[in-house]
Order: sequence, then structure tokens, then C-alpha cells
Amino acid sequence: MKITVADTLTSMGRVLRAPAADRLDLLRAMLEPVRDMYRFVPGEVDLADLHLRSFGFPLDRDEERCLAALDTLAAADALGRMRNALDEASAVLLKGTPGMEGPDITVLFVLGDPGDPHFMGPILGLAGSGGLAGYITITLWPFPENVERLEAIAVHELHHNLRYGPGGVVWDPATVTVGEHVIGEGLADAFARELYGDALGRTRIGVPSLDDEAVFGKVLSGLDVTGMENFTAWVHGDASAERFGATPVGLPTGAGYAVGNRLADAYLAATGRTAAEAVRADRTEVIDTALRHLGR
Repeated sequence: MKITVADTLTSMGRVLRAPAADRLDLLRAMLEPVRDMYRFVPGEVDLADLHLRSFGFPLDRDEERCLAALDTLAAADALGRMRNALDEASAVLLKGTPGMEGPDITVLFVLGDPGDPHFMGPILGLAGSGGLAGYITITLWPFPENVERLEAIAVHELHHNLRYGPGGVVWDPATVTVGEHVIGEGLADAFARELYGDALGRTRIGVPSLDDEAVFGKVLSGLDVTGMENFTAWVHGDASAERFGATPVGLPTGAGYAVGNRLADAYLAATGRTAAEAVRADRTEVIDTALRHLGR
């Protein structure tokens, strides 16, 4: 299992300092290592277009602000810290599940868009993806809280990568449940917390609703909902659902993370397992055990 963290701080600086006419091609070249992430998408994928339509840094404004953010990340040794954390965490995960084989992983870390009010506001300057085996992408704005949590952010996504990697939990977009997504987030946070403590290990958007019983009950009611098009509202909350054109369900930002943390904690407490040992635990087993432990 080899983990490669691309030197995107250098690449992003090159993009942002280039003449405007050259930036798009330079951005495409920077994103090329993760092209195979989109192998299931019909037709030719324009990686630069995907970057600009999500939360990726812009090419036509905020250059100085973005360059200053890159300086902040370089001073914090962002890539080195994440590289070391991923190497150490992968050893813990492979030891926790003997015989499990981890994929080679490419990590792409990119600066987010400081002009995007949803990215900078409700989701607190962070979007990560680690569910497709072999790839981790992290889009981040270096708020102090995010810089402090760089290691925890990276290992959270690594836990996803091994959960859904070869021989692991199958993620079928048509049949996967909200419950699987919620448990995946809860176990990934539990793993980050085992390594870095509760303050750094919890995904920040889930913290405000952690003890909200109404949110807990609402998310429990949707655990059997299927189809990835429904997941944004149930896991990330209504604000994100509205941003991406999905139907809100009456949940705050990060609701699924909050509930996932509670269910994962209850499962781990009941079984005595670690999150590394439970990286591929069946979601039904986790949910049922957790609810029994909680007296639900």
C-alpha cells in the first residue's frame, strides 16, 4: 500500500501566478492524477470544470488571497503533516484488520474558493472525498481550526478508502442507504478521534448537533433511504441540499455526522472494538448494536 501526496502547493502557486490565459490548462494538468476517480461517469470529464463548479479555488479572482492562503499552508507544512499522518494511520488500520489489503492511494489537496459563501460559511471551509478506493481529495480553506486538524482530516478520508476498498463494503449508488453513509462518517470520525482526540477528530460540521435528540431521531428515521441523490440532505443537511439542487428534509448542516458519531461510539463501546478494527463492520450490525446499547 503506497500513499502519494501530490505537491499541489507548488502546482497551485504556478496556476495562480500564470497569465490568465494559461491557468485552465495548468489546472487540468494539476488535476490529472485523479482523473480515474471519474471513470464511472459517462463521457469525457473536464476536471477543471468539475473543480470550478464545486468548491475549488477560482482562476479569475482572489489571486492574492489564495496565494496568501498557500503561504499559510506551506508554513504549516500541510502536505508533510498529512503525508506522515496517512502513513502512520495506514499502519494502524492494516494492523487492526489482519489480512486486509489497502489500495495504493493518490491524495490531491486543493485550496477552496474564498468567494463561495456556502463553502466558507455552513461547511466551514472543508470538503473531502475518500470513498473511492485509490483516491483522496481534500478541498480546504486554511481557517486556523482547519489547519490545526489537517492530520485528522486526512485520516478520516483514509478510513473511508479502506472501508470501501477492494474486499470491503460495497457502495452501490442505486442501493446504498443513508445508514451506510452515516455509519461510514461516524466510524471515520471515531478513527480520527482515536489518533488525535475528540477536539481534533470530530468533523466540525457535526459538532453543533451532537447532543440534539430531535436531530438524532430525524436521522434515524431516514437510515433506510436509498439512492445517493438523497444523501446530501440526510447527511450534510438542508443548506447543502439546497446548494446542490436536492430536496431538503429538515436537518441542520452536519446532522448525519453528528448521528454517525453517536452510533459509532455506542457500537464501539458495546463491542470493545476500535475504529481501526471496525473499519469494515457491517452497517446493520453497527446500527442494531448501537441502538440496543443506547436502549432504543
